[in-house]
Amino acid sequence: MFETFQSFDIDAGDNVSIHGVVGGNGPPLLLLHGHPQTHVIWHRLAPRLAERFTVIATDLRGYGDSAKPAGDAEHLAYSKRTMARDQVRVMQALGFASFFLCGHDRGGRVSHRLALDHPDCVKKLMTLDIAPTLAMYEGTDLAFATAYWHWFFLIQPTPLPESWIEAAPGDYVTRIMGGRHAGLAPFDPAAIAEYQRCLALPGAARGLCEDYRASRTIDLEHDRADRDAGRHLRVPLAALWGEFGTIERSFDTLAEWRAVSNASVEGSAIPCGHYLPEEAPDAVFQHLIDFMR
Repeated sequence: MFETFQSFDIDAGDNVSIHGVVGGNGPPLLLLHGHPQTHVIWHRLAPRLAERFTVIATDLRGYGDSAKPAGDAEHLAYSKRTMARDQVRVMQALGFASFFLCGHDRGGRVSHRLALDHPDCVKKLMTLDIAPTLAMYEGTDLAFATAYWHWFFLIQPTPLPESWIEAAPGDYVTRIMGGRHAGLAPFDPAAIAEYQRCLALPGAARGLCEDYRASRTIDLEHDRADRDAGRHLRVPLAALWGEFGTIERSFDTLAEWRAVSNASVEGSAIPCGHYLPEEAPDAVFQHLIDFMR
């Protein structure tokens, strides 16, 4: 899927290796994936983007072939602040002090934190099918909790969610991805097989759960501290979300992003569900190159 790309494994510190691929020419563009995927979610976009950008697509810590460190009582090892720092170190190791940034789902949350903590590193930010984490937790209602049941399952104390995922990682992938608007039809079988392979790796279920536990605890502490201190995004942001997804029904996405930003915010819904890079790659490509130009 990334035949013209080179793979890498870069030490991001604390014995955590981040896996990814790099290819293309032009200004650097970092792509961060969502749950329960890996960098492979960008397989329909990355080759086209590589004609205009140097594209870097990584596996977040805890996902794919990146390291899966043990968790801790405060979930600091999987805080979005820590995961954002991983990505900055990867980009620095590749020689990029600043870059364009696009994140889907969990990768969008890491991207939000990266742009807050390291604003000089980010030229422009695009998020795909998320509103800010704090806004989503504080705005949770019955409809959202029902559609995003995994948010509240994965934060349960270990080993409950891990044991369920480890018993059938392939089934978890297809249930989560197939349970959305379009079912499994938009996904390349090779991509699904790769997601299933990676979730079956030792420590993968733990990493996935720790990511969500961190979002429910330490990430909200960081977000509330930012709000109390009046810290806002200072980089231009574009938000895209699926017209047929839960975000469209549950949140005023642009209003939520404008509430946490002092820079320009634009965006719109596009006709698809949650998995924009695989369901609507043409639309995402056009919006992205127009915004990042």
